[in-house]
Amino acid sequence: MEYQPQTRFGGEIQQIDPDHPVIELWQVIAGKAPGRRHERQITLFHSVGFAIENLSALRYVRDQLRQTGLYEELDLLVDPDEPRDLFGMVLRAAKVLRAAKPAAVMQQSGA
Repeated sequence: MEYQPQTRFGGEIQQIDPDHPVIELWQVIAGKAPGRRHERQITLFHSVGFAIENLSALRYVRDQLRQTGLYEELDLLVDPDEPRDLFGMVLRAAKVLRAAKPAAVMQQSGA
């Protein structure tokens, strides 16, 4: 977790008993506390919304994953042709997808 008092009040662990042990993410990253010790343990990160901390956590996780090769890169950035018309971009994309769907169905059926 990022900040225990905030997370216990309004985060995912608010229903857990107050004496249930939790560890803040910085403690694991700094090596001051152990992280997961086996695959059946659950890691839950609750961010309280500080953008620089969110970005830092994501970059750390990304860097660790890169060492394993157990990831797939996804392009999640939108690069609209007309940034002032995002709804129009969605409509144009839907039209392209609808047009491509019959062709994909025909390919799957072997026609």
